[in-house]
Amino acid sequence: MLGRVAGVPVLLSPSWWVGAALIVLLYTPLVGRILPHTGIWSSAVIAAVFTVLLALSVLVHELGHCVVALRIGLPVRRVRLFLLGGISEIARLPPKPRQEALIAAAGPVVSLVLAAVAGLGWLALHPTGAIWLLVAQTCVANVAVGLLNLLPGLPLDGGRMLRAVTWAVTGRRRAGTTAGVVGAAVVAIALVVWAVAGLLGDVRGQWLRLGVCLLMAWFVVAGAGAEHAAEQRRHWPDGVQLHELVRPVLQLPAESPVRDALTVAAGRGVVLVRADGVAVGLLDQAAAERLVARAPQEPAERAAEPVTQETVLLDDESVDAILERVHNVAAAQFLVVDSEGRPRGVLRRTELRSVTGAGLHDE
Repeated sequence: MLGRVAGVPVLLSPSWWVGAALIVLLYTPLVGRILPHTGIWSSAVIAAVFTVLLALSVLVHELGHCVVALRIGLPVRRVRLFLLGGISEIARLPPKPRQEALIAAAGPVVSLVLAAVAGLGWLALHPTGAIWLLVAQTCVANVAVGLLNLLPGLPLDGGRMLRAVTWAVTGRRRAGTTAGVVGAAVVAIALVVWAVAGLLGDVRGQWLRLGVCLLMAWFVVAGAGAEHAAEQRRHWPDGVQLHELVRPVLQLPAESPVRDALTVAAGRGVVLVRADGVAVGLLDQAAAERLVARAPQEPAERAAEPVTQETVLLDDESVDAILERVHNVAAAQFLVVDSEGRPRGVLRRTELRSVTGAGLHDE
């Protein structure tokens, strides 16, 4: 982990080093062409510095997504930099298309602002030397990052905006995902065609263009496939209401004897609360039965599944967001609360899986 920014962990994937090595390898000859008096090793150093600047630009791009998501109230698990860029792992799906569009648009906007700032430096510097080249290429790179991410195919930001627009028009998120997947196929084909055109035209940096375009096409196709698979998991049957699956909730002191807690549960979800009013866990029936067998007077808290930010569902969340969370979070039970944080019920993974058939495996 590189550290935390605004409380969000930032991780560097091992694949980033592969991407960095490819950029240095492909960019070094281009530096030699632009700065003819620069030796091979100096060109490699300039290429390496550019790679770091590119990574920082991608990080700031992703932090743009994070800031908007956090302002909306969606927690962010982490930011991960990898082979072709970065990803902001937002813990919950945006419940409304407008929110998804805002989060998606934030990244390209940040990149284009960075490009504008670097562009001012580019114009101010004398057009020679390593500093000038790095500033110029940082400007170009941020323009490329911003515009590439605006392409209308998932998982790119433009694809997410296309999904948001389609979702808003049709009222169905799944229709938006389908549009984004189709867009991804078009984007991937266009990238390959553009790369081949560069080779046939013998343009400057043709091999760098080819490498980046092929990797981008692969990334778009793989990411769109993952988005499609995730959408398939979010299958909510007609006629089934969430409240029908949520068990009534009972609050008990965390220090209650586990035998008593198990007795009064009677099919309800039990929230164990400390004296200060903080919910510390949901009673795990199987664990409680095992504990009762050997120590019935032990505190019920010892047979509880912890309540964390990721295991709390809002009672007005969309079914898409609920299915996505249950699939991604390793918990058997989820606490359902209202907008003021008051417990409204307990949703169990097994009961959700029984009606959705969404591949929600028991943990």
